[in-house]
Amino acid sequence: MKVLIIGAGLGGLVAALALRQQGHAVEVYEAAPALGEAGAGLTLSRGAQHVFRALGIQQQVAALACRSSAFPFLHYRTGALLAGAFDQGSGAADDGIADVGRQIHRADLHRVLAEACAAARARVHVGHRLVDITQGAGSVTARFERGESASGDVLIGADGVRSAVRGVLWGADAPRFTAQVAYRFLVPMAEARPFMDAGRGAVFLGPGRTFNRYTLRGGSMVNCVGIVAAGAWVGEGWATPASRDELLAVFAGWHPDVTGLMAQAASSIKWGLFERAPLNQWAQGRASLLGDAAHAMLPFLGMGAAMAIEDAMILARAFAAEGEAVPALARYEAARKPRTALIQAKSAEQGVLTQARDPDTYDGAAAPSSDPAITGFDPVTASI
Repeated sequence: MKVLIIGAGLGGLVAALALRQQGHAVEVYEAAPALGEAGAGLTLSRGAQHVFRALGIQQQVAALACRSSAFPFLHYRTGALLAGAFDQGSGAADDGIADVGRQIHRADLHRVLAEACAAARARVHVGHRLVDITQGAGSVTARFERGESASGDVLIGADGVRSAVRGVLWGADAPRFTAQVAYRFLVPMAEARPFMDAGRGAVFLGPGRTFNRYTLRGGSMVNCVGIVAAGAWVGEGWATPASRDELLAVFAGWHPDVTGLMAQAASSIKWGLFERAPLNQWAQGRASLLGDAAHAMLPFLGMGAAMAIEDAMILARAFAAEGEAVPALARYEAARKPRTALIQAKSAEQGVLTQARDPDTYDGAAAPSSDPAITGFDPVTASI
């Protein structure tokens, strides 16, 4: 079967690998003029890493990731432990065998996936911006902005929260601003060390704000993300510059470990967090959606990338089970909609809890982040 994948982000490339592993022909089309990935750190759940093991790339991923054995939730002013446990690990890479969470730089993971796709002969075409999709009795055709087209047996839209595929299939429904703004910056460990007494990873909880930081790249770099409940967003794109003074003003009065890291930020960016209304149906004929195109969510559980990776494995398994495009897409959607709807809802719930007016009331045992049904899902063996 020939599969067209629109979008060469993490979900699209994992889907390409999983489908190639089954012998399907795969062509990936990316709107950007060059292959790459923006952003900084992301969390890889245990479920995502089961996928990498099944695809034979877990050692390459783990070699660039930092193992996470624990994560404390701390009071924004005092630094007191509210829930969880301290992780005093060095952040050194491991062999990937242990069934634990890990953090990795998004660009590092994307590079591993792109190289694996090239080795698997899953071709990636850049500079192809989708403008339309047409379907016949036995095929689907993607049409691109520069006049090119491509046809296959099935088409998967893995093109993010502003998905062109979703727009073609289901009409325009603009992403909705969630009233949350994220700030992100990186600090070399040599400069961050005085502010890392709480261990390699920690989340500070405060009224209407959270601050999350953890090590990357063998412990040599600290990824920092502050999320703020805001009334409006007027920025454009994913990388609006934010000054050090703005960061410090937004988090004024927070623990010195937070403001100390901010004072070391050579540069920082901010962007509004957007989500899409859940769809009653993902597929239309031989075309369907994957990842943020289908279920963009808030980042409070750190599961957005993992959901796209899980989608990709379940999609491939559905094709193995059904053998035909339309039934396979139906099986995939039936398997994924409940799981992704749960994580969307629980991510929002986690945000409410972590940004509560009184962080002393945070109940870690009752929070979604402590639920093994959320963090321990295995898309390689789960029933579909």
